[in-house]
Amino acid sequence: MKRPAFLVLLSLAPLAAHGQVNATSDYLSRMDSDGDGRISLAEYQDWMSYAFDAMDRNRDDTLTPDELPGGKGKPVTREGYRARIAATFNKQDVNRDGTLSARELAAPPQ
Repeated sequence: MKRPAFLVLLSLAPLAAHGQVNATSDYLSRMDSDGDGRISLAEYQDWMSYAFDAMDRNRDDTLTPDELPGGKGKPVTREGYRARIAATFNKQDVNRDGTLSARELAAPPQ
């Protein structure tokens, strides 16, 4: 089954070079740029976008097939990628407060 490029990117994001992360608390502390103990949508999108950034070799905010894993697939724009990340965030935000707690961050999207 062929996976859309954005799914490949989402699966690669946790593997990107943001340093070794071994626990949910590590993710929370690294993603939480304002230090409030919760992850906002913008913080989540910024963190999850580093795989996109690493692959966008020409820095045009669009991943073309030659920049995608396997060299195939439809182009992926940064805007489209961030929208898909937002959809994942919204699934994880179980209590609908607009932020992710450590528990929500650790749980798979609903």
